[in-house]
Amino acid sequence: MKVRGPLLVVQLLETTLLCLVNYASLVATNAARFRLAAGPEKRLLEMGLRRAQGPDGGLSASKYSYVGGFDGTSNVLAGKRFGIPVAGTVAHSYVTSFSSTDEVQRPALRSAGGQGEEVDFLRLSQTWLEKVCQLLKMMPPHSTHAGELAAFISYAIAFPLSFLVVVDTYSVMMSGVPNFCAVALALHQLGYKAVGVRLDSGDLARQSVEIRKIFRLCAERFDVPALETLSIAVSNNISEKSLKLLTRAENEINVIGVGTHLVTCTLQPSLGCVYKLVQVNDQPRMKLSEDQEKTTIPGSKAIYRLYDGSGQPLLDLMALEEEPPPEIGKEVKIYELGKNMETQTVTPLRAELLHRVYFKNGQLSDGEPLPSIKEVRCWAQRSLTSLSPQHRKLENPLPYKVAVTEKLHSLLSALRRSSGESRAGLMQYSTGN
Repeated sequence: MKVRGPLLVVQLLETTLLCLVNYASLVATNAARFRLAAGPEKRLLEMGLRRAQGPDGGLSASKYSYVGGFDGTSNVLAGKRFGIPVAGTVAHSYVTSFSSTDEVQRPALRSAGGQGEEVDFLRLSQTWLEKVCQLLKMMPPHSTHAGELAAFISYAIAFPLSFLVVVDTYSVMMSGVPNFCAVALALHQLGYKAVGVRLDSGDLARQSVEIRKIFRLCAERFDVPALETLSIAVSNNISEKSLKLLTRAENEINVIGVGTHLVTCTLQPSLGCVYKLVQVNDQPRMKLSEDQEKTTIPGSKAIYRLYDGSGQPLLDLMALEEEPPPEIGKEVKIYELGKNMETQTVTPLRAELLHRVYFKNGQLSDGEPLPSIKEVRCWAQRSLTSLSPQHRKLENPLPYKVAVTEKLHSLLSALRRSSGESRAGLMQYSTGN
């Protein structure tokens, strides 16, 4: 980012901008790592509001997890404010609040087309449960938890188009899944389609495989093909490490909900972006340090991303603002940062200027309107995808190159020499006194 203006004003902006950028970049990067660990096929949901650092942190986490590659959030306010897709399911407390089917207050449901009279959905679900228990050879038949069945039926009546429930409140295989299948089949008979189930404990990969077998068995036995492809969602304190293990194991998981380890960034709780002065009144400024990483690069700069023939980035090149852009197909002499400034040459086949002017003279720029969150998300995902697999590795990735032009390197060297001579003169004066 580049900020230009009166010195006092841009100094006052430092804390505000760093506060806004650091956490946003941290969470988006963390979310991108979860996306890489999960692979492109799994749906990822952010579910971290209860563990976030207050409501502001919770909203920010939802927003920037979406930018980093998550598909949705359980945070309804984030959905309302930012347009992020919202998804979720029932809580265990909802399921345990029922104890018998007598508590289903209004057991009637009309068919999906809205035609005909209402059907006794409780009775219909109980009829299907008998068939499911016989198919699964459950002994004794119809031995599932009655309160759980009542909860599922009540939820299906309220939300027949989005029936997705948690099935591990009691016993997954002896109660949750049979009860779900019964209600799902009852919904199908009335023209609706259930969404799926959520697991929140136990061996998630193994259970997902067993559940999918039951779905397929019911689909074949009752001639309802839609049951085969029902969604299986999982949660349960998922970290980057456990997610990698989960996806390597045989599984039938479609959706993964991540909370604590996503929004609190347990692998790295903070990000150290800095904000430094590089030019005053057209004169370059430079901060020197015995710690090489804390030495700043002077001057107002343009940043170019150079690409090879396959469309993958070679490196990011810093040039002085007044320099012409790199010429396509021609060798460019560069000095890579962190490599003792050894000279190299690269031949870019495409060069992209990374800076855009969004604010000018204190106002939003007419020429470059602020992108929507969906556009930001798409840009971030395209940028990540363009990186080589070696750069995207979660463990021991190939460091991404950043370099400076020959002209910027000359300026950097001249300011270093000038500063060194000034320090030597000051030490000589001090010794002489």
